[in-house]
Amino acid sequence: MSNSDKYRREIMKDLAQGDVESLDDVQNDPSREYQNFDDFAQRTTTDERRQLFSHSLNSDRIPTNQMEPELQKAISQIKPNERDDVARAFFKHLKERGLDDRNLERQLGLSTHTPGKMTADDVSKLASFAYHNHPDIFREVLAEQPGILKFLSNPIVGAIIGLAAAKWFGNRKH
Repeated sequence: MSNSDKYRREIMKDLAQGDVESLDDVQNDPSREYQNFDDFAQRTTTDERRQLFSHSLNSDRIPTNQMEPELQKAISQIKPNERDDVARAFFKHLKERGLDDRNLERQLGLSTHTPGKMTADDVSKLASFAYHNHPDIFREVLAEQPGILKFLSNPIVGAIIGLAAAKWFGNRKH
């Protein structure tokens, strides 16, 4: 097992149990213990994930030189239909801000503005654009489409997500 897999497993364990070292009032609730990331993504609601990521995932905390390669790697590993869903979600939210998909295609150098025909590189460019220019949209899409997070392996990214999760679980009343 690679170090990033071990680290990711530890983060999931922390997500499941809360950070009991710093959150003494957290009660272990067996119904909130997650077996893996997919279990976490399926059993948490979009609102719970939105709250979890609200202050953690932004360019102030994770530098560009660390996030962009992670996004490229993660997006290349998700299933094509999930990648299409991620692209659609980014375009939907960006359109609500008045950003036209055809203009984004030209501006970002995308091969197409049609989500079903976009490459992993295209979706990575779109995600990076949102991360830097519209971090709230970036977080919203991750809350709606959490599959990307499963493939983020950078320990800093994992630590920030784990920290946010520990805080979130600590604020929950069991």
